[in-house]
Amino acid sequence: MTSYMVFKALHLIAMVTWFAGIFYLPRLFVYHAMTDDAAGNERFKIMERKLYRGIMVPSQIATVVFGGAMLFYPQGQAWFAMGWLHVKLTLVVLLIAYQHWCGYIIKQFRDDKNVRSHKFFRIINELPVAALLGVIFLAVLKPF
Repeated sequence: MTSYMVFKALHLIAMVTWFAGIFYLPRLFVYHAMTDDAAGNERFKIMERKLYRGIMVPSQIATVVFGGAMLFYPQGQAWFAMGWLHVKLTLVVLLIAYQHWCGYIIKQFRDDKNVRSHKFFRIINELPVAALLGVIFLAVLKPF
């Protein structure tokens, strides 16, 4: 087993964990936006903070570190010259931006300043699905 394959496995594990958080956090926002009692409001604040800081941020960092490590191997260097990897990396940058935007929303909820409805959060909950499909198809098919 090569160290490249170890990095690849760790990259995939971190990515799965990261996406679990990316999918779940906006769902928490849906429920949080629908909450009208103080205890529920405080509970969602804790859940959102712990998910973001304890799972999403470390998983995102690990995904980027292990994915970046693969670029130092001959396979990674060859792929870096191909267009599909540039599109995949662009999607990753957009996912990182999405995550930071979710962090901003957490702060709005924390400060009791959220003005968005649960319907809005239901819509944004679907955005990362397109990114996941793009990342997976690009990485597996390497179309260009």
